[in-house]
Amino acid sequence: MRLLEVSRLQTHFRSRDGITRAVDGVSFGVDAGETLAIVGESGSGKSVTAMSILGLIDASSGGSRGSIKLMGRELLGLPERDMRRIRGKDMAMIFQEPMTSLNPVLSIGYQLSESVRLHEGLGKKEAKRRAIEMLDLVGIPEARRRIKEYPHQLSGGMRQRVMIAMAIACSPKLLIADEPTTALDVTIQLQILNLMRELKRKVGAAVVIITHDLGVVAEIADRVMVMYAGRVVEATTATELFERPLHPYTIGLLGSVPKLGSSLAGESSRLADIPGMVPSLKRRIDHCAFASRCIRATEICRNTVPPLIMKAPAHEVACHHAMVDAMEQPI
Repeated sequence: MRLLEVSRLQTHFRSRDGITRAVDGVSFGVDAGETLAIVGESGSGKSVTAMSILGLIDASSGGSRGSIKLMGRELLGLPERDMRRIRGKDMAMIFQEPMTSLNPVLSIGYQLSESVRLHEGLGKKEAKRRAIEMLDLVGIPEARRRIKEYPHQLSGGMRQRVMIAMAIACSPKLLIADEPTTALDVTIQLQILNLMRELKRKVGAAVVIITHDLGVVAEIADRVMVMYAGRVVEATTATELFERPLHPYTIGLLGSVPKLGSSLAGESSRLADIPGMVPSLKRRIDHCAFASRCIRATEICRNTVPPLIMKAPAHEVACHHAMVDAMEQPI
């Protein structure tokens, strides 16, 4: 049994303009101890997928259908009281921007100890001791002094480490990280990724990392799921994705990544781009969502949704014209 099993997940938002189909039939699984990266450009449905798993979609404006199982337990439809017991204990999330996720008027120590007091029933002294241990674990110096400080007194990298400490305080089985290295300089990014890798080894949690940075994917992921317009278009191992991408959209993403030393080798310094625009998610898309931007598109692409099927060992792709020699046919 997989630790996390998501099946036919749909998350739609209602507004005066209509229904936005942010996540449209997504299915995937994560094994214990595995790191899955979900990639795609802004608006592809990555963060909404994560929020749906955590049960953080506002019911007044949106809703989810399908199935989300954590350790075999169905999460969709659970009362909020039950979800609060699961969030922070069995699964936790590292949010994208610490300054908007940490409470500015509460000390770091209070915010760290709150979770363990709630989920593990620790007293005030024991919770404070755990908070200090967590700050030590994520590499924040002088932890005993830092727990008395407030978010604005810490650097961006240290705030991100505090977010990680809060997420792992109760040793969750599943850790979701939404763009954990955004707005951090390259040196701090590497430190955060190394920290997450080490903590995964120590805590034994599965990790779902949401990112648009393929460098992060290469550094930390075991498997990769590529999303476009609310759908999964490709899913395989990280090694396979970089060596043999099959979907035209994935090839376009890889082609847009700067290559170190390319100008010295006499290659063009201009980055490849993907022409066209992402289709509106307010309209039902009953064909390949990428068809309007794809040079391989034919009549079947404009009229039929391609199913996500196995095109190679452990390599799924949703494309009518996916080919093994895809790398030889750039966008």
